[in-house]
Amino acid sequence: MTSSISRRRFLKSGIAAAAGVAATALPGTRALAGADDRGYLATLIDIRKCIGCEACVQACHEANTPKFPEPKKPFPKMYPSRVKISDWSEKRDTVDRLTPYNWLFIQHATVKINGEDTDLTLPRRCMHCVNPPCVKLCPWGSAKQLENGIARIDADICLGGSKCKDVCPWDIPQRQTGVGLYLDLLPSLAGNGVMYKCDRCYDRIAQGGLPACIEACPEEVQIIGPRPDIIAKAHAIAQEIGGHVYGASENGGTNTIYVSPVPFEELNRAITTGDGQPHLKPVQDAMANANNLAAAMVMAPMAGLAAATLHFLKTRNTEKPNGDWEGAKNV
Repeated sequence: MTSSISRRRFLKSGIAAAAGVAATALPGTRALAGADDRGYLATLIDIRKCIGCEACVQACHEANTPKFPEPKKPFPKMYPSRVKISDWSEKRDTVDRLTPYNWLFIQHATVKINGEDTDLTLPRRCMHCVNPPCVKLCPWGSAKQLENGIARIDADICLGGSKCKDVCPWDIPQRQTGVGLYLDLLPSLAGNGVMYKCDRCYDRIAQGGLPACIEACPEEVQIIGPRPDIIAKAHAIAQEIGGHVYGASENGGTNTIYVSPVPFEELNRAITTGDGQPHLKPVQDAMANANNLAAAMVMAPMAGLAAATLHFLKTRNTEKPNGDWEGAKNV
């Protein structure tokens, strides 16, 4: 029998304590190739149960508002001019796509089930890949993978260069201009803000809690647990309903696993996709690509040095004249 964790069971489970220890054990990165998923936490999203109420969206927003950007305006003029401003600060209420202020949204699809039109809704956010290219190919070391498999972006040292979005198969991370360390370095030349995405409520998990979206869901659409157990449960449900699994092998495997009563190719045709609205296509393992693997191996020590340097600069820039410290954060 596989084990999983619902809202009621998570706080009583030893998994919570293990997750808390893992989430704070930095740097917490896995090997560049053949990442072992032991100790990784995954979530199972059963699309059949989602009613599209958006309680998860609201809970995500409330839990993460302290992490959202507060940009400084007017924005610096960027060189070269092709570098575009990305400003969502006046559109914070947008909930139909991913933005720097909305890390989870609901996609809608109308599909045929047993010959009848059926509306399905599914929460979309970062897939938290087992071997995430956003982490392995970030030149600044600002994207990190914790020991429990969560991939997060350190907003304190991200320069907004968008490499993470470029290499993400689902184009998940979103940029906000006018915030971040680049303003203190080379505001017209360096980056253009900070990249934002779901961080799986790593701080709540570190305290033995649940991600906000899981805690708030009235239908228990998601469960969280050790990845091998979640994968086994997903396939068991799929076998029982004649359904389909997404995320078990996409991009070499992810820690976000979907179960659907219809093929994901059909779902992908039915959902609206585009910037901030990720697809559900098959995805090859990006980090199995020889060029990406070689780049990651070369980049790893450089990114580590860059991260240390940026942390130092951030600390220097947040030191008060009286010697107190302001804004320094543990990462």
